[in-house]
Amino acid sequence: MIVKPSAPLEQLPSDLDCDRLPQHIAVIMDGNGRWAKARGLPRIMGHRRGVDTLKDLLRCCKDWGIAALTVYAFSTENWGRPMEEVQFLMTLFEQVLRRELAEMIAEKVRIRFVGNLAALPASLQREIARSMEDTKDNQEVQFTVATNYGGRQEIVQACRAIAQKVKTGELEAEDIDEALFERHLYTHELSSPDLLIRTSGEMRISNFLLWQMAYAEIYVTSIGWPDFDREAFHQALLDYQKRDRRFGKVR
Repeated sequence: MIVKPSAPLEQLPSDLDCDRLPQHIAVIMDGNGRWAKARGLPRIMGHRRGVDTLKDLLRCCKDWGIAALTVYAFSTENWGRPMEEVQFLMTLFEQVLRRELAEMIAEKVRIRFVGNLAALPASLQREIARSMEDTKDNQEVQFTVATNYGGRQEIVQACRAIAQKVKTGELEAEDIDEALFERHLYTHELSSPDLLIRTSGEMRISNFLLWQMAYAEIYVTSIGWPDFDREAFHQALLDYQKRDRRFGKVR
């Protein structure tokens, strides 16, 4: 369930309609490495800059009255990257959680992590558990971080959980419908995204929220993630408000 924040609407750009904003936005934060390479910097500098971009986007969601933000931080496929980059990312996630937790509590942000978290380093798992516990009662913005996440993996684990309940007699096969299936997904507490934003120009969803994206509007920009500022976000929302969302119906 998403609770719409009580945003100070005077901060919303005048050309955006507060009644037609997406209430749940998902983001594929692509282009950190390319951003760094284009500037002659190591890839890790792109990831560091990307953290600052994410922090500003989260605050922008709060300022503009957008209730939920879900970001793709680390996919199940990302383990195939060079080990030094993977290790850096794990350390970066942990450092950011420690550094930013107090501010997220003050800003009334609720943070969740979804994915196969058991495969993450133990110290990072502890920071994740602490951040989720300490922000569990916050309702201003629902901030979900997909970490060691894969959409296919999520669907398979949901099928296994349901199959086990059928096997033990807790469920009958006839009980299985879309609503029941959704309750077994990592994102069962959230509504489906209204808008998917992908930066850096790639035209694919990369195994992200495969079930949940069924009717999401998709916005792709060539801007790399580190340069995705409030004006770029503003343009994405303007584009979204031009869409006619029919959900398969005729109007």
